[in-house]
Amino acid sequence: MTYIVNDACIACKYTDCVEVCPVDCFYEGENMLVIHPDECIDCGVCEPECPADAIRPDTEPDMEKWVEFNRKYSEMWPVIITKKDPLPDAEARDGETGKLEKYFSEAPGEGG
Repeated sequence: MTYIVNDACIACKYTDCVEVCPVDCFYEGENMLVIHPDECIDCGVCEPECPADAIRPDTEPDMEKWVEFNRKYSEMWPVIITKKDPLPDAEARDGETGKLEKYFSEAPGEGG
């Protein structure tokens, strides 16, 4: 099992999760985070830290696409281990549907 970040993170990018991760397996894109599925040790401490409920176990239905999505971008984006402010519209975008199609950016974040 591993944990993944889904589209609920897009346009919010809360980073509460990165501070509790014992193996630093979060990677930062311009407007979301992902988890490297091969680095995640399945401890689960990140899941309750996410205000947007964007972190889910891969054992839930239809998670295969998110495992591959997280793998792809974790290999392209820099690691993030330090909590940062969420994106300016995070509260307004929290819970919005269709964020992958509307807002997703492949651009890397700053990391750090």
